[in-house]
Amino acid sequence: MWVPILGLVIGLVIGSVLNVPIPGAYAKYLSIAVLAALDSAFGGVKSIFDEKFNAAILLTGFFTNALLAALLAYLGDQLGVDLYLAAVFAFGVRLFQNLAIIRRELLSRWIDNRKIAKAKRDNHD
Repeated sequence: MWVPILGLVIGLVIGSVLNVPIPGAYAKYLSIAVLAALDSAFGGVKSIFDEKFNAAILLTGFFTNALLAALLAYLGDQLGVDLYLAAVFAFGVRLFQNLAIIRRELLSRWIDNRKIAKAKRDNHD
């Protein structure tokens, strides 16, 4: 259940600890890779709440998305067009949608737990 969250945390810790300089020419590719990773992680968390989590789907989705986005960025560089922006837009939209769903689910569960706790306290009195 916590595989996507654990992967995200481990990635953030490793990225924070290691000081790896990234050349400016690769900034587009790195931004897309980060968005692909975040999209996959939030998609994985959302699928946990939907009770449809599958690690194989998470991993293949991540690599497929990252590969397609990198291909778009490379093709755009060859054509002189910023095609990577299409991937940035698509990942950005999905990221915010998944985050909104996760937020609503967590809030709903928190409210339900408070109601249950209140009902238990009222029954004991």
